[in-house]
Amino acid sequence: MANASRFGSMPVSVLTGEQIVRVGGDATLYEVAGIMAGAGVGALVLGDGDPPEGIVTERDFVGALAGRKEPGATHARDIAQTSLVWCAADATVSEVAEQMMEKYVRHVLVEDQGKLVGIVSARDLLGAYAAEDTDDEEQ
Repeated sequence: MANASRFGSMPVSVLTGEQIVRVGGDATLYEVAGIMAGAGVGALVLGDGDPPEGIVTERDFVGALAGRKEPGATHARDIAQTSLVWCAADATVSEVAEQMMEKYVRHVLVEDQGKLVGIVSARDLLGAYAAEDTDDEEQ
């Protein structure tokens, strides 16, 4: 686990992809599901501008369905989380992991100079730590 601590000190920006998938607030849950599935992502940014209006995650989607919301009549804005959790692009992986645990979220928006530059997920962090462990075993 020595490498895991070294990895934890790396900037979170190394994990953010260039793909930020967005959805308009008017999109129905059917459209949200289609966009998530098509892009292979678990979170969509609500709105086209900066700052975003919110974020819609798989967890929000499942909650809406469990609450018997009608997928064709319920819109992204109806289920989006608007209390967004942000980190700076130079925040460490360890700091962001801690932030996720404290805020009980799976996605953190990454900003650089006031602009959204990516999203980091708990899965991204887990994958990165697992890759480090695999690298250690191969040596």
